[in-house]
Amino acid sequence: MKTIATLIFVLFIGVTAQAQTSIEEVNVETIEMTITTETKVEEVTAEKNTEIARLYRRSNSRVKKALSFTTKRNRSKKA
Repeated sequence: MKTIATLIFVLFIGVTAQAQTSIEEVNVETIEMTITTETKVEEVTAEKNTEIARLYRRSNSRVKKALSFTTKRNRSKKA
C-alpha cells in the first residue's frame, strides 16, 4: 500500500510540474557597443622590496593533518 501511495504521489507531482507553463515572453534590450581604436598604455614601475616568506615545518601542521586522514576502510581488520 505504501509503494502504491508513493507512486501516485510521485506521478501527481510530475503531472503538476508539467502542467505549469509560463506564457510570459522575456524581451531583451540590445546594447550597441562601438569598437575603440585608441589604446592607453600605463607604465608601471617595479619597486624593489625584498620580502621573505618563511615556511615552518611542524609535525602537527594543518596541512599534514588534512592529508593524513583515515577512513573506516583504511583501518586494519580484526581476525
